Amino acid sequence: MPETRLFAVVLAAGAARRYGSTKQLATFGDETLVHRAARIARELCAERSLLVVGHDAAEVVRAARGQCQFLAVNDRFADGLGTSLSLAARVLDGSADAFVLLLADQPRVTLEHLKALAGRWRVKPESVVATAYSGTIGAPALLPAALFSKLAALSGDHGARALFGDADLELDSVPFEAASIDVDTPDDLAALERERPPTS
Repeated sequence: MPETRLFAVVLAAGAARRYGSTKQLATFGDETLVHRAARIARELCAERSLLVVGHDAAEVVRAARGQCQFLAVNDRFADGLGTSLSLAARVLDGSADAFVLLLADQPRVTLEHLKALAGRWRVKPESVVATAYSGTIGAPALLPAALFSKLAALSGDHGARALFGDADLELDSVPFEAASIDVDTPDDLAALERERPPTS
């Protein structure tokens, strides 16, 4: 059986208006949010890792410190998350069998959880495998190549969740309640800093 080409994609392009500054550069523990996400992406997929940047791109790339092998710059980041997903799908079309989608503002996500998503996907390689938390499903999510054309057509703030009901794809999920915690404001990050970070 040929090796599956699984990539990890870190979305770190947003302007983070609610945060008041470039959220991706905020520090959690001893590393920036973007570095943490990019590091975990590399630990999962090695050189098959892609960082998507947009707002304050040069500083975000610098903060990631070369953790991701590939870089894509989203000039349309102000139009919403969907444009970054679209760009990632177009960049990886033909090169990946699937990609794991990570958001830079979910610092509680662990490498172990991403491995669980990947393991579930390898059993059913045509399926979408999302994270279940707080009565919903979302990122991190593992998106198969069969979905790339529809991801490439996304725009605005429409994320991959809008496609999870696609009748042509099987949807699976792995529970991980910590993924419900994302960073929207400095107070969110301060609250997380008061807790002990999990081992990644």
